[in-house]
Amino acid sequence: MKLTVVIVNYNVKYFLEQCLHSVYKALHQIEAEVFVVDNNSVDGSCAMVRQKFPQAILIENKENLGFSKANNQAIRLSKGQYVLLLNPDTVVEEDTFTKVIDFMDTHPKAGGLGVKMIDGKGMFLPESKRGLPTPMVAFYKIFGLSRLFPRSKTFARYHLGYMSNHEIHEIEVLAGAFMFMRKETLDKVGLLDEDYFMYGEDIDLSYRIILGGYKNYYFPETTIIHYKGESTKKGSINYVKVFYNAMIIFARKHFSTKNAQLFSFFINLAIYFRAILAIFSRVVKAILLPLLDFLVLFAGFLVIAPQWENIKFPEGGHFPIEYFTIAVPAYIFLWMLAIYLSGGYDKPVQVSKFLRGLVVGTGIILIVYALLPENLRFSRAMILMGTFWGFLSMLGIRFIFHFGKITDFRLDLGQRNRMALVGEAREAERVLTIIKQSVPQFDYLGLIAPNEQTSNDNYIGNISQLPEIVQVNRINELIFCASNIPAQQIIREMLRLEGSGVSYKIAPPESVSIIGSNSIDTAGDLYTVDFNNLTKPHNLRKKRIFDIAVSLFLLVLLPVYLVLVTNRSRWIRNLFSVLFGIKSWVGFYYRSDVNTLNLPHIKKGILSWALVHSGAHSDATKIENLNLLYAKDYRLTNDIWVLLKGFRYIGKT
Repeated sequence: MKLTVVIVNYNVKYFLEQCLHSVYKALHQIEAEVFVVDNNSVDGSCAMVRQKFPQAILIENKENLGFSKANNQAIRLSKGQYVLLLNPDTVVEEDTFTKVIDFMDTHPKAGGLGVKMIDGKGMFLPESKRGLPTPMVAFYKIFGLSRLFPRSKTFARYHLGYMSNHEIHEIEVLAGAFMFMRKETLDKVGLLDEDYFMYGEDIDLSYRIILGGYKNYYFPETTIIHYKGESTKKGSINYVKVFYNAMIIFARKHFSTKNAQLFSFFINLAIYFRAILAIFSRVVKAILLPLLDFLVLFAGFLVIAPQWENIKFPEGGHFPIEYFTIAVPAYIFLWMLAIYLSGGYDKPVQVSKFLRGLVVGTGIILIVYALLPENLRFSRAMILMGTFWGFLSMLGIRFIFHFGKITDFRLDLGQRNRMALVGEAREAERVLTIIKQSVPQFDYLGLIAPNEQTSNDNYIGNISQLPEIVQVNRINELIFCASNIPAQQIIREMLRLEGSGVSYKIAPPESVSIIGSNSIDTAGDLYTVDFNNLTKPHNLRKKRIFDIAVSLFLLVLLPVYLVLVTNRSRWIRNLFSVLFGIKSWVGFYYRSDVNTLNLPHIKKGILSWALVHSGAHSDATKIENLNLLYAKDYRLTNDIWVLLKGFRYIGKT
């Protein structure tokens, strides 16, 4: 057998589906086997593989074993002359495997090979070629010198920025997203080091390949798409810690004691430095807008109050100190709470939701004001003036952020995507149906023929005219129908349009998903048939608020239930699991014979529709229908109804 492909998956079902489609196209006329090693995903990945790719060898782990152990499971069973470790969030060209096999066959000293990688917007990924992270190389990378001098042979060794992206080079480190290796090389130097859970194992194995007398190559004569960052959240503190600790393990294994200590010092310094930055960045993003809202509103009351006092108290007088220490902060809190609950702090910022929250908040304040005793009614006019000031000042902050191009606080001005499809008419119609059920508003500019020969009234042009079509029609999103156009051509068109600002998505054949990724730093955009209503931000927020409110209420009544219920330990465990966000009170009903392929990923529920519907939990078809109905038509009243009906099951599930 010529080739073994190993893909380790963890909760990226739709990316895995697209990856496997491209892999099997590229394996045409190559004797090969494909392993999918699933690390205990809960998104229906395994069911999808069994249903759509029965020829794949599926290994289902019952826990997340990490990248190294999972890959090694398949490598030990592999029969291929070559072994490819491939990320699930990749798309390969139809001739990728043929080209890399031919190169390795003609270069017997080549032990490993990596290819040119681009992100979902067609931008070159610098980790396609890397140097060994020695202490000084790591220092230049960690503290930004490699970014300041991207072409320097001294400072840019981490990503070998001084080497051409378009020429074959000997390199030191292969990218874990695509590691093509000889099986005999692995037999000689060993498999992935299982001391690494995730990150660092590709560097370690690449270095051992070189120590074993082989060479590693960067091979840019084929290109793959890597939706970088889909399996992990790169900005998280945990990522920083895991990644840099992997570097420390590497240093202790392969560097001298002195160099390892120096490397460890730099790495530990980087961990704390990056962790502090990550915490600070996350806190700032979370509280900046609400904090500014509070400050400008409070400042407005401080400015308006003296002017109104001159009118309200013509003979002299002031609002009591309690007005500014208790009443005004309470008003502002109610305004901000109403804005939050209406979605006014969601991103991108929507002016309509912010205004709705402000108006609702004012109504609540006025109602509460009317119920207060006379001595606590300070001034209704101040509330109304505060509302007007809030409208001007808070709206002003949002426009300043938007026109200042601060990405995390951009306004959603209702600009619709100007979208075009590349594919044949029948497949495009199917894909367009998915889009219409997934995207509330967009402008469909038309269909682009996938080859130069096709030309009729159904098309606005053909693929050879793509740059002109994009420019003339001001298209900002292209969707390729993968069943009509080869991955190689899709990648070529993405490279041809590099810098145009267009976003790309690929619709795999016979799939309910359309996948894309806007940049190296963002998670992939996913269009799916309308099974994702439940996961919209405002619904997730309502669901979480409901979970917390119910948990706190039950916590107050805990002494009563400890006397009444028999399953006390499980009852308490479920209560605190929901309170701390590990579970939700209501979710899907999972069973081995139930198809969860199209369900969005949410927290596991204590209760479910199927559990409380009479006789439903014994019928797999009914369970599937109720799960889908819950996801497609979510309402908070659904959760309330399920909780009331299934309260007796809280300590039994």
